Amino acid sequence: MPIPEFVLALREKVGTSPLWLSGVSAVVVDADGRILLTRRRDNGQWAVVSGILEPGEEPGPAALREIREETGVDAELVRLTGVDVTEQITYPNGDVAQYLDITFLARHIAGDAYVADDENLAVEWFTPSALPENLTGTSRLRIEHALSGTPEAWFRR
Repeated sequence: MPIPEFVLALREKVGTSPLWLSGVSAVVVDADGRILLTRRRDNGQWAVVSGILEPGEEPGPAALREIREETGVDAELVRLTGVDVTEQITYPNGDVAQYLDITFLARHIAGDAYVADDENLAVEWFTPSALPENLTGTSRLRIEHALSGTPEAWFRR
């Protein structure tokens, strides 16, 4: 589902005005250390799996839901790796949003990765040393924080 129903309802009231939303991202790693990325339909760039939290939804289950919905993969969460705020994003339809994002490191446990929704053009595994050039900047940072090996989550100080 590209745009959650609650966001569509808000958009009926506020149009394309900026919305402050909560999101989750997941850096999914397989047994070979490869990272699962999706190529987004809205901008053509590669990114880690991400999505909007539904009202009242817990971040951990939301991250697992997004992984399954976007890639067909089942994963388990390893740890929280970062909390950050995105820049304002203007989507091709004119909608403006900014996200408080909670990022997790996740481990692939089952399933072959494939494009499982209409939000993405492709889904692929990449080694950390061969990430695509058109990877979003936020995804590069989220991957860096997730693979840093530090036990604590990153946040801006």
